Amino acid sequence: MSTTTAIWPAPSATVAALIREGAAAFLDDPETLFETVDAAVLAATPSRLSADPSITAATMATNHANILHWAAANVRRPGEPVPANLSPAVVDIARDIVRRGLDDSTSLNTYRIGQNVAWRFWMARAFGLTEDPEVLRELLDVTARSIFSFVDETVEGIQDLIDAEREQLLHGTHAERLETVNLILEGAPITVARASERLRYELGARHTAAVVWSDADGALEPAAEALARAAGARAPFTVSASARTLWVWWADGDREPDTDVLPEGVRAAIGTTASGLDGFRRAHLDALATQRLMQRMPADRRIARYEDVQLVTLVAADDTRAADFVTHTLGDLATAPDDLRETLRVYLREGSSASRAARALYTHRNTVLNRLTRARELLPAPLEGRGLSVALALEVVHWLGPRP
Repeated sequence: MSTTTAIWPAPSATVAALIREGAAAFLDDPETLFETVDAAVLAATPSRLSADPSITAATMATNHANILHWAAANVRRPGEPVPANLSPAVVDIARDIVRRGLDDSTSLNTYRIGQNVAWRFWMARAFGLTEDPEVLRELLDVTARSIFSFVDETVEGIQDLIDAEREQLLHGTHAERLETVNLILEGAPITVARASERLRYELGARHTAAVVWSDADGALEPAAEALARAAGARAPFTVSASARTLWVWWADGDREPDTDVLPEGVRAAIGTTASGLDGFRRAHLDALATQRLMQRMPADRRIARYEDVQLVTLVAADDTRAADFVTHTLGDLATAPDDLRETLRVYLREGSSASRAARALYTHRNTVLNRLTRARELLPAPLEGRGLSVALALEVVHWLGPRP
């Protein structure tokens, strides 16, 4: 792995102080830069990458880590060469690129995009640090060399990791399994018999799909097995989609798994159930849609089913419009105590029956009626004739909070 850091002439004391000042400002308030980098990367990311929330989130996180890594190094030793960032998160990205069969150059291009955005931010900051043209020239020269060399060495190091991971997988069974799954997901003309033989999994059955993941190191395989058992199914079929994400399918399970079956720190998005190759694909895409929504939910929501969030995924596709819909539909109820919203949500789901809502909420019917009265008073318009809109807005708040 060739990431040897060069030896450069030290900057002048004046320029070193300015670099330290500018880098410290990056560390103090990185969010605007992060948002601009994320937007640029997403705009240039192929749909096959951007459709996977785990890959997208990991890519963003490593871009953020690179910015902080460079800034922190220049606060400590301004203007000196910055060693490549090959942290565990970056190593995971290299593995993900190989395991998903992604194109190296397309994936690594995100680092170049992040580099260009960060350089434009740095130039704007540099012009605000000094008006002396000679000092500015040295400042830009030193930091350009630093930023571009740092990214070059980081990308080179990641490429070495990718090559090593690919060599390892070529000698195992994972590469063939992932290749076959990707063919099915992309709609390639492969027969059920041929695909089942290659995967050693019967694709003619009725499948339920799930995505199991963890933001840190988690026991993903045991979690997948626990989900399948809780659903009343046999051992699941799994594919390691990334270092911290597992794609899961099981056949013939007819029960609904509960959060309690998941190990601590592991989350699960459960798709639909369907038959054959098309069902295998559709169930997985629904699980991915559920995972994308869950990554916007509070972390304590550790399991969700597509059937429960399907309408929310459609409404929440546009953040601004979803927030406007909630505010316009619920008014003051959007930010009222949770028990008022939850009571009205369950009441509407139970066919506007206070008795059934009371049973579902394990509370007294009179309590339900009192809460419903208070909830109605907070709505901007009468509930009658608006039940569908109010119910949908309440579902959005239930899953994503009052400000989706």
